[in-house]
Amino acid sequence: MKSPRFWTVVLLLVVTALILHSRGDTDRVPASEPLSRMPETIGQWTGQDLPIGDDVLAVLGKGDFLNRVYTSSQPMNVSQTSDPVDANLPIGLFIGYFPTQRTGQSIHSPQNCLPGAGWTFDSHRYTTITDATGKSFRVGEYQISNGETRQFVIYWYQAHGRSIPNEYVARAYMVADAIRMDRTDGALVRVITQISPTETVADARGRAVRFTGLLAPMLPRFIPN
Repeated sequence: MKSPRFWTVVLLLVVTALILHSRGDTDRVPASEPLSRMPETIGQWTGQDLPIGDDVLAVLGKGDFLNRVYTSSQPMNVSQTSDPVDANLPIGLFIGYFPTQRTGQSIHSPQNCLPGAGWTFDSHRYTTITDATGKSFRVGEYQISNGETRQFVIYWYQAHGRSIPNEYVARAYMVADAIRMDRTDGALVRVITQISPTETVADARGRAVRFTGLLAPMLPRFIPN
């Protein structure tokens, strides 16, 4: 059964959609760099682009997408419980940026797409991470599994200088900004890494957090504040 908060957000979105329709269908889209220009080297990690299938692009809709895996050859023990090989497991980065969400395009939640790929959610929480410049931002964290394979996920929605881990809150901000600023642009950022059988969840999280802390200050070039 859906909570009262859920239905409040749904009502807010419906009412705002009607308001937006009466105001027209043109967004103000600030200039930004394409995600293809995201640095291939971030800290000790070097990236390689992965193709996105046409069927996936059809579901995602009109936007700018980055699907890349970053690997490191440098030993990095987050704790004394993992060996260096496991500590250097690859990190996957996916960013989907939508210049407008007014015409039916919308950011997809990881909670919707990952289960469809066979993954189940073992744990979920919201937390705060500090990036390499000392700025704090809010993210969501998942532990997911598919059979014997486990992964650790950090994700958040980013728009207009905000980082928001909750999709309903992100949508509420989106419609409010559409009224105030004529902007509905925004992005989903997802960082994911495998949890090796020989390491702890804290080790995998430390790897993902370190990468995310280096990535976050770069994002305003591609996701306008």
